[in-house]
Amino acid sequence: MPTSGPDAMQPALRRRRRRQGFLLPFACLSAALIAAALLPGAAFADGVTPSEARRLRDEVKDMFYHAFDGYMQHAFPLDELRPLSCQGEDSLGGYALTLIDSLDTLALLGDKERFDAAVEWVGKNVRFDINKTVSVFETNIRILGGLLSAHLIASDYATGMRIQSYDDQLLHLAADLAQRLLPAFDTPTGIPFGSVNLVYGVDENESKITSTAGGGTLTLEFGVLSRLTNDSVYERVTKNSVRGIWARRSKLDLVGAHINVFTGEWTQKDAGIGTSIDSFYEYLLKAYLLFGDEEYLYIFQEAYKAAMHYLHHDPWYVEVNMNSGATVWPLFNSLQAFWPGLQVLAGDVDPAIRTHAAFFSVWKKYGFTPEGFNLATSTVQNGQRSYPLRPELIESTYWLFKATRDYRYLDVGRDILASLQYGAKCPCGYCHISDVETHQQDDHMESFFLAETVKYLWLLFDLAAGPDNIVENGPYKYIFSTEGHLLPATPQIALLDEHCLYAGAFCNGTAGHGYGTGDSSNKHQNANSVPFDDSRTPSNQSLSNILSTTRGYIKGVCPGLTHAQKLGISYSAEEDNSIQQNSGSSENLDESYVIKSSVQAQSSSVILISHPVASQTEEPTSGRSQYNANIVATAESVGTDTASASSHPEDLVKETESVSEQKEINDKEIASQGSQPTEGRYLT
Repeated sequence: MPTSGPDAMQPALRRRRRRQGFLLPFACLSAALIAAALLPGAAFADGVTPSEARRLRDEVKDMFYHAFDGYMQHAFPLDELRPLSCQGEDSLGGYALTLIDSLDTLALLGDKERFDAAVEWVGKNVRFDINKTVSVFETNIRILGGLLSAHLIASDYATGMRIQSYDDQLLHLAADLAQRLLPAFDTPTGIPFGSVNLVYGVDENESKITSTAGGGTLTLEFGVLSRLTNDSVYERVTKNSVRGIWARRSKLDLVGAHINVFTGEWTQKDAGIGTSIDSFYEYLLKAYLLFGDEEYLYIFQEAYKAAMHYLHHDPWYVEVNMNSGATVWPLFNSLQAFWPGLQVLAGDVDPAIRTHAAFFSVWKKYGFTPEGFNLATSTVQNGQRSYPLRPELIESTYWLFKATRDYRYLDVGRDILASLQYGAKCPCGYCHISDVETHQQDDHMESFFLAETVKYLWLLFDLAAGPDNIVENGPYKYIFSTEGHLLPATPQIALLDEHCLYAGAFCNGTAGHGYGTGDSSNKHQNANSVPFDDSRTPSNQSLSNILSTTRGYIKGVCPGLTHAQKLGISYSAEEDNSIQQNSGSSENLDESYVIKSSVQAQSSSVILISHPVASQTEEPTSGRSQYNANIVATAESVGTDTASASSHPEDLVKETESVSEQKEINDKEIASQGSQPTEGRYLT
């Protein structure tokens, strides 16, 4: 990874050398666990053939209907199913959570009859004017995202699932729900409270502590809503939240796990890619890919570089102190498993392959991935023995197969499917596994099992069998939300980050500027092609170069688009007007990184977002870049933490136990302040 110069990096290099001794036990573990996973044929069964892929795809479809029918028969309209006792429970807000979360999966499977009936029922019966306090994070990704995705499918003939009688009922529900979430953003930092009452707003005793993921995983859903309703407030508040978090990063460009939304003080300073932080990284890149907003790309590039430098101990990732970079938590957290899939989207495929193999080796060892696997002791972490049907490893498997077409990933999918069928299937659905070593079942099935876990498995095998779905064959390219909801790059959503607009025609004025270098061919990349579908990204390409070409979904040329172009089917290859990049290298990044962003509501029912961006040097040479995004942030003095990792491997277990005890104390302190902060990607 690029450094900030030899002199500036000496302390960091010394810390890294100390950590190498600290991490020797799980360096050996890596070799032992993943050797078979990296050797084709050594650990996998015979390769999956196309005919078997079709059979496995159909088996996954049966899996979906076993769980979905169980929910509809025994739990609906309650939120979630208890699959062992065949009963229902309200777990979020009492508004048919599992049905809403499953809507776009029904559409993906081509089940028009049930999709139509479900959309009609939700439009007529779901209301949010209820006196309930809900998680902002969970309500956004599950309910708001589910409503928006289903609306975009039901209202568009191009999807093949258009409902004749549909009159934007789900969009109206989504706007109503978002309005009820907005009071949570009324904080000095712009970072929202973790919970809000749908009628009365934020309670005066509500905890001021929230997670980084809770404040940074809102941009896709709220941004799409702004573009569909022509109300910029949703997009603005979520961008301000991301800015509020990023403005308080450490000097190492790392963010912690929990933050006080009033003071901006980090209350948990452990930096990682798992629990409480994970989808913060995810939404930075995906917001750029969907909206073309280069501010998100800039933040992602800086955050990704820091993560790969301080958190990555190939092929594993650890948690470190955000200020010192000292390792504090040598743990594989199951939520980390989304990371290889995100790396595929970023074009950094080689480390994704190695990390995925390491993560899958844990699945192979137990039949499931525990919530926590201690890398120092090579055992399941105490108190984190369960597998709640999480989708992250399957998600990354799908993206790696899509990028490499390596059939070993179909073998991975087959193994995961077999584990779910033999270990998690129960009378009315699929059960949580309370202990991955004993495979004891727990009477609960989260809605994301149908929204994500089954969806990614089905997409994996369908892609191998010859894809027949709207994601692979439809008129748009889709970005998946962190809940697996389908958000299409339609002109209305993706063509708003433009610099000229008249008579409703979208024009691209920034194709030639941005981050990294590129040539004219990049400006004409076919908008209907996915950059990483069919071949691995060359390892000699820098991340900046790769990311500068990934925004290839939609291109337009003044004065207007044809009907086909508006549908996202074909695009003009004419030269886009571009802003020339400053080719000179910068010696002071405080001056070279300047981003100004303005969001305005337009009379022509779109939002125009302009981003004059100065040139970015690919490899910084000194200092940490100054971030300027038209916000005023109070500078926070952060002292350098004195904690450092032990250089003696034999002390690792004791230190890990000490950290575990300290984490328990921190959790109790957080709980004493009010409701628990939202944990990243549904971890409760």
